[in-house]
Amino acid sequence: MLFSLLQNAYPRATKNRISATHPSLKATRAKFFQAAALNFVLLQLLFFGLLCYLFGSLFQQTSRTHALNVLWVDYDGGVVGDAVRDAYKSLESDGFPTIVERPKDEFPSERELREAVCDTTYWATLYTALGSSERLELALSGAASQYNQSDVLFYIWNEARYPTVLDGAISSSLQILSNTARVAYAGRNSAFALATIQPNDTTAMSTFANPWTLSSINIQPTTQGSRAVYNTICIVLILIQDFFYLASINGLYAQFKVYNKISPTRIILTRDFISGTFTMVGSLLVSAAIWAFKDGWMLSGKQFAINWLIIWLFAHVNFLAIDVFTIWLPPQYIPMALITWIITNVTSILLPFSLSHSFYRWAYALPAHEAYEALTDNWSSGCNPHLYYALPILFAYEIIGLAATAVGVYRRCHFAVVAEEAGEEAIRLRLEVALKVERERSGTLKPSYDENNTNDLPQDTNDGASVSKARLTSLHTDVPKETRTMAEVKNRADMEADIEGLGKEIVRIETRASRGGNLGPSFRLVGS
Repeated sequence: MLFSLLQNAYPRATKNRISATHPSLKATRAKFFQAAALNFVLLQLLFFGLLCYLFGSLFQQTSRTHALNVLWVDYDGGVVGDAVRDAYKSLESDGFPTIVERPKDEFPSERELREAVCDTTYWATLYTALGSSERLELALSGAASQYNQSDVLFYIWNEARYPTVLDGAISSSLQILSNTARVAYAGRNSAFALATIQPNDTTAMSTFANPWTLSSINIQPTTQGSRAVYNTICIVLILIQDFFYLASINGLYAQFKVYNKISPTRIILTRDFISGTFTMVGSLLVSAAIWAFKDGWMLSGKQFAINWLIIWLFAHVNFLAIDVFTIWLPPQYIPMALITWIITNVTSILLPFSLSHSFYRWAYALPAHEAYEALTDNWSSGCNPHLYYALPILFAYEIIGLAATAVGVYRRCHFAVVAEEAGEEAIRLRLEVALKVERERSGTLKPSYDENNTNDLPQDTNDGASVSKARLTSLHTDVPKETRTMAEVKNRADMEADIEGLGKEIVRIETRASRGGNLGPSFRLVGS
């Protein structure tokens, strides 16, 4: 039933078909399966390699947590600091941040500690408040009602840098350190507490059991759910958006044969204007979406404008990079280059490089990493001061991309004309083949004779061989039938060889023109 419906809907789909094992398909079948097998292997290896690259960046992430340095300054110099040191000794491992203790003379106040985090020297700073041990002893002695448990141990951090990573690697780890330090404090000071705390002083006993709570000073709280996609899906969508619009523009240029008609300079200016406008509007909408769902994220209008400009630069850089791929790479390798470009860029911002193998630090050269560095600096009001290398790298991509695509326009214009001329030449050759076939069918091709046979013929005024109709007929009659048959067979073989040669020449011309005139992947624009 279904088969009948399909035949009725598409009646010509099954007409004039030959068997898959037909001898005429032997060469085609071999080439088809060779190409299919080659692409099968290439794509499997490519995606396997990309998956290994992606998973390799996350491999043993936990065991590299010790690469995250946390500054520790003990302003108090009492039992609280001793408890923190004891706790770190028990927790110190590859899976725990490294606590770097420095004297308070190097960091005399909280301001210097904040700057140490803000300039990314340390991922966080931990410190005890001055006089906290003394206040704790007084609380245990009977003044617990005036004791503030949140004014003892503090840590400063910037959650905006890698929020999903720092929540676990820094914030949770320091909470564990604080809890372990409370246990260490109780073990160190149990005798003092028993001698000091009055039996009926429940407040003091509660204070001894829970002497402090770790206080967080977060430079830029980033707790909204959408934070998980800022350095993943958001970047992927920007790259894919650029690719689809570039393919649409390429389709438009091919459809209207722009490269054959307009000057290269005008095409360059037009394409740059179109790409700049498209990425400008696209980045504005991306920024608007981020702001619409920021869910209480404390950012200003100025930061929105800077966010827009950074994403605009990043999007345009990638538009140019993908255009360079479509210009200079063979068409069959463009999808492979595109997916490789996407995966390597996204991998460069999944984790801080401190948590990945040092091999992955080559990705400092990728635009996604530098754009994320600039965005983080903007979101945290300058507390990621890496613009001194992030912006030069992005602008280097921009300048190189503009230059490479400009050269590519000249290349495409050149090969567009070459392809057009090749098409005309192919049409001429096809007509020549058709005429030869028609002459052969109509029997107008006569046996060819050696030039010596015409040496005795009278010459006309143009020095060409001129034979009268009667003389030619006489010669043809005198030639034996077997000789004429052999000559006809020879002429037929020569003609078939010429036709085959012309066919190969047509294929060669068309192949050269199509390869040289590569316009890249193209889609039909809606409304075109």
